[in-house]
Amino acid sequence: MADLRINERRLSADFAALNRIGSTGDGGVSRPALSLEDLEARAWFAERIEEGGFFVRDDDAGNLSGVLLCDNPDAKTLLIGSHLDTIPNGGCYDGSIGILAGLEVLRTVQEAGVTLPFHLEVINFTDEEGTWFSLLGSRSLTGRLPLGRLSARHGADGALRAALSRAGIDIDRLKLAKRDPETIAMYLELHIEQGNTLDRLGAQIGVVRGIVGRTTLEITFHGESGHSGTTDIHQRRDALQGAAMFITRLHLTVQDRFDGSVVNCGNLEVYPGTFNVVPSLARLSVEVRHVDAKALGELEVQVVELAQECAGRYSLLLEHQRGEHMDPAIMDDKIIDNIVQVANRFALRHTSTVSYAGHDAQPMSAFTPSGMIFVPSVGGISHNPAEKTHWADVVNGANVLLQTTLQAAQRFTD
Repeated sequence: MADLRINERRLSADFAALNRIGSTGDGGVSRPALSLEDLEARAWFAERIEEGGFFVRDDDAGNLSGVLLCDNPDAKTLLIGSHLDTIPNGGCYDGSIGILAGLEVLRTVQEAGVTLPFHLEVINFTDEEGTWFSLLGSRSLTGRLPLGRLSARHGADGALRAALSRAGIDIDRLKLAKRDPETIAMYLELHIEQGNTLDRLGAQIGVVRGIVGRTTLEITFHGESGHSGTTDIHQRRDALQGAAMFITRLHLTVQDRFDGSVVNCGNLEVYPGTFNVVPSLARLSVEVRHVDAKALGELEVQVVELAQECAGRYSLLLEHQRGEHMDPAIMDDKIIDNIVQVANRFALRHTSTVSYAGHDAQPMSAFTPSGMIFVPSVGGISHNPAEKTHWADVVNGANVLLQTTLQAAQRFTD
């Protein structure tokens, strides 16, 4: 089994066929979750599953799987997962190579007549990218989907219900997608890095040890509007000045005090938004990420304290609300060791790394032992039609995924 490899030509043909679905004509794809293009990709995937002679499975969250059943009907299941959905005008590699490599693992194992001690399942998770709610499928499967927040985010749920309905999903039944963790042996995921660490280091395989946690906060500065020409500059309660000071100081604070963390302020709403009126309100969303849960909590506190200081500087009132939160994810040590062993056996240059992007492995890691394999993104470019991973790296990643699965089978057998 150590010499077993995936069928590179078949994988390449699948990659080309899949990326014609939602092609933007400039090298990218648009398959937002639950769009017509996403549904077409799902149908294409289901056809490939059936052609392979595997069991087609879907659940109440729209997660779609192909299952290679083992001889023991009561055996656990090893899940290999990722996603077919993309952002609008995204890249061809994000998510798709994980699904296609997982399907190829099932085919290769079946064709080689390998007997496994577990069922082997490749699963396409619904809405990994967050078109409607990030990691909707994997959080539903693990019972970690915050249904109240999902409904609050989409108001009366009209648009969401319609989108789910196109895929045959009932929002009121999402909770029924939850599985019993006792039935799952482990979870594996192959993904492009989406950053430049591997590309910069010349590494062929990234052995993911963790995925950063993230918290979003909505910060609102309340001031007082006034004529921009006649309001005394020393007496202004300018909400935008408070927000501007906060954004600048926050980035400097993170750089100086929170090594390994990232922060982003990606939107700013100003009221009344007129060039000759002092802004009375400035609202922005802040996202902070860190792989260490304690550091993430400390950073969250620092965000609020710094906002309060900046509000005080301009005599503003501050309002803050915590939004989305996801704990950091730590990958399983035994799976990490197996990935390293396989990479060494193949003489592939590898490095330990942390993912600063979210993945389905994040909720899965708290549900079952999980592991992630990264392959390099050229230039670190992702979520962009220019996203690229050298094909040799895709093949390497798929073979590492295959052999890590076989290593797990050996471990279960022993």
